Amino acid sequence: MLVEITPESHGVEIELAYATANNFTGKPIYARAACYLLPEAAEALARAVAIAGAIGYRLRIYDAFRPREAQWALWNHTPDPDFVADPRKGGPHTRGCAVDLTLVDATGTPLDMGTGFDDLRPLSHHGVTDLPVPCQRNRLTLLGIMTAAGWDFYRNEWWHYQLFDSRRFKSLTDAEAGTNLMGGVTVDEAEPRA
Repeated sequence: MLVEITPESHGVEIELAYATANNFTGKPIYARAACYLLPEAAEALARAVAIAGAIGYRLRIYDAFRPREAQWALWNHTPDPDFVADPRKGGPHTRGCAVDLTLVDATGTPLDMGTGFDDLRPLSHHGVTDLPVPCQRNRLTLLGIMTAAGWDFYRNEWWHYQLFDSRRFKSLTDAEAGTNLMGGVTVDEAEPRA
């Protein structure tokens, strides 16, 4: 069902933030670092890679498919619907049709986007003009690449892109997706008790 995205298969860099402590929770969420997308999203990613490459950039992926168990971990830490989808409703990541990413130059250096990935402040919103012009330009370059490749954007996160009409896809647990990202943690264990 889901396609594994690797540097070899898609010509991207992968730096999955939720497989490390380098994310807003301060601890790893995934038990293993592997990147997956639905086939339709993998095709759109390939288009974005080609467009970025034509102008001298590569894509670095911070997150893609996120099992519902992981969504619960993020929601339990920061239940802010402006930045974290409510796991009861599901979100594009739990459907395998969203990707969090940035642009890197020919030396492998990420472009300055004005904030880091997972910066949960309004400064991370698309269209913010309270940033140096080069940062705004970099965000607009990423937006142009992703839009041309067929992705929709989320207004509150410069790094987040998703397929249009993402709700047509099913929200998946780790077991349903067969990804083994969560190391055996189940939704029952992740979801808080009422």
